Order: sequence, then structure tokens, then C-alpha cells
Amino acid sequence: MATWHSNISALQPCNPATLQLFTKGNEMEDYLTRIIAKKTGVRGLACVTTNLANEAADRHDTAPTATVVLERALTSGVLAGALLKVGQRIALKFEGHGPIGKAIAEADAYGRVRGYLVNPAADLPLVEGKADIVEALGVLGSLSVVKDVKLKKMPEGVVPLISSTFDGDLTYYLNQSEQTPSIVVIGEKLGENGRLQVSGGVLIQAMPPNDVSIIRDFIEKMQELPPLEAMLAEGKSPEEILALLFADVEYDELEKRPLRFECNCSRERSEQALLNLGRAELEELLNTEGQAEVNCHFCHERYVFDEEDLRLILAGIN
Repeated sequence: MATWHSNISALQPCNPATLQLFTKGNEMEDYLTRIIAKKTGVRGLACVTTNLANEAADRHDTAPTATVVLERALTSGVLAGALLKVGQRIALKFEGHGPIGKAIAEADAYGRVRGYLVNPAADLPLVEGKADIVEALGVLGSLSVVKDVKLKKMPEGVVPLISSTFDGDLTYYLNQSEQTPSIVVIGEKLGENGRLQVSGGVLIQAMPPNDVSIIRDFIEKMQELPPLEAMLAEGKSPEEILALLFADVEYDELEKRPLRFECNCSRERSEQALLNLGRAELEELLNTEGQAEVNCHFCHERYVFDEEDLRLILAGIN
């Protein structure tokens, strides 16, 4: 647990002005749209996460079922991160008894997200043409949420997994731990090649005084619409999906935020990790292995320190 908590510090704030929306050919780029309906007392978020999820899947060489699990964790992180204030960060850990083990995602307030699975090779037969994410994660477990909100102690909330679908569990967390009436829906379509054709999510949340009936209305609206993955596959944008949900509600569009998979690991951070091992363990590595290798859980970057590197690191230890 301590190691997981420390990982969140690696997501350092960046300048949002440096993040720009763009498109790749005819492919929709990942981004999130935020709207607010002040008179109704509700806000809405919708995002497309196809590219960042596929990048993460490629980096971790995930099996098809694991690809969807990782995507759902990352999309959950994106939506939760979009609720943060500037400079804040969040980490979500979905842990069950299924073959995936754990799915971890970290996100910040600027649309950057990273994540990994304990067992990216986990794969199960399709159920009605869809990945069996419930059995992959397991029906018994918990969702832990840690926030870095610039306080001395990072607040943590833990709720049991109630659906193991990620969106249902994040919905439960927001309603129970944060006492904010909310609904989260995540959808994706997996291609025959095991890559995601589309993925994204929607979050609807009541604002103070937190009228629960408003969220019930939006749940009914969501049920009347085609599945989210179907709308995304048709090419509907986050704005168009929110427009359908808020068809009879006056609202203002607040922002469009680009999203991307990003990890702030580096050779310098890896060197510091080796320094933290201490002289005795480094000398043992040098004498037995002749080198050291540091692998990042989040992005699978590999940093190799040869014999000369290790001797230089040892020379810097007082």
C-alpha cells in the first residue's frame, strides 16, 4: 500500500496551455467535454479514450479481456480526475479475486492518465460478444481511492466492489464516499484484432443541494438512448452524446480537455530508486549481476544501469 501511495507523486502538474486538441486523419482524438446546467443543478462530463487505452494496452501487451479491463480503469481515472481542482491528482485501485488481480489508474486535473494491471495476460471467453470483465476482476473486492489535494495526509476512501464493472463501482464510490449523487457509464467496442475500436465514458453529477431525483432522471435518459459504445462507434462526439442526454435542459459548455496516456518515470527517478536501496544492496547487485534494471509498472519503460553506472552511483553514496 505504501508503494502504491508514493506512485501518485510522480504525476506532476503540467501547463494545460501546452496540451492542444488535434486529430489524426479521420480518427477522433481523445478528449473530454464538460458542461453545466446551472438551473437544473447538474454537471456532465463525456470523454473518448480510445487512443490512450490502446497505447496502454500496447505497452502492457494485454490479452483482449485485459485490454478492456485496463481501458475501464483508465477511463474511470480520466472521469475522476476531471472532478479535481488544478494541481490535484487521484489514484484508483480496483482489486478483486479474479485473474486480473488489481487494476490501477492514476490521473491528474490536466487530462493525463496512466495505469497497469497485475496480470495483463488474463483472458476469458466472451460473454454475449463482450469481454467478461466481471469475472476477470472478480465479484469480491474493493475500490480504493486516494487523492493528492495538497494536504499533509492524502485522503483515502474504500468501498466494496458492487458490480465489478468499474463504472458501477465508481458510481457507488461517488454516491457513498463523497455523498454526491452521480452516475458513471463506460462503454467500449473491442475489435477482432483485440484492439479497441472505440472507448469512452460519461459522468453526470448533481451539484449542491445534491438532488438525487435529478440523477434518476438522467439514468432513465441513458437507458432510453443506444448503448454508449454504439453511439461512439457511430462517430458521435462527447458533445453530441451530452446534447442527447441534456436535450430538454439548458446548459453551458465549459471546456474541451485533451486526454493522453502519460507517465513521468525517468532515468533520473530510477537512479534515485537505486540510491534508496543503499550501499550494501547495490554492491551485491554489482557483484552478482553486474548491472541493475528498473522497470516502470505504469508504462513498461526499462532503464538499464551497467557496471560503470552502478559504480558511479556507489561513488555518490556518502
